[in-house]
Amino acid sequence: MSTEATARAFFSAPVFAVVGASSNPAKFGHKTQLTFPCTHTVFAWYAARDLPVTPINPGAPTIRALNKEHPTAPSLSALPRPRETAVSVITPPPATLQVLREARELGVPSVWLQPGTYDGEVLRLAREEGAFQNVVVGEGGRGDEGWCVLVDGDRALRQAGKL
Repeated sequence: MSTEATARAFFSAPVFAVVGASSNPAKFGHKTQLTFPCTHTVFAWYAARDLPVTPINPGAPTIRALNKEHPTAPSLSALPRPRETAVSVITPPPATLQVLREARELGVPSVWLQPGTYDGEVLRLAREEGAFQNVVVGEGGRGDEGWCVLVDGDRALRQAGKL
C-alpha cells in the first residue's frame, strides 16, 4: 500500500492518541516541523480539527494546547479502546521502540511515526509482518523531512472523509 493510502487508512480510525505529547517546549514531543509554518504541536493539530485524541504522557497529568488543559493517559495500555486507536508517535527512537512494542501487544492497528522518531531498528519492528495494519513513515509526503501529520494530515483526513 502506498504511504498516501496508508495515511488515509490511518485516519479511518474512530479515535487517536499522540504518544510523547507535551506542553514543555524543551521536550521532543513539543517540537514541530521546522519546514512547516505552524506553531502547533502534533497533539494540538488533532485537537484543532476536533478529532477524538488522547495525549499520552507518563510524566504529566495534563498538557496545555490551544489555551486549554487536556488530561493525559500515562500509556497506551490506559486507553479504553487501543484496538480502535490510531497512534501518532513523537518520541526519540529508543522510546519509540518501547511504544511500538506496547502498541503491538495491545493490538493498535495503525501508527504514524513522525520525522525524527525512528531509526533502522524502529523501522524493522514497525514493518514486521503482522505488527500493524498501517504504518505511516519515511520519505515522501509534502514536507522536506518525510511524512508528518502537520504537513500531510489535512490531505489524508480529507481523503478519509473526515475534513
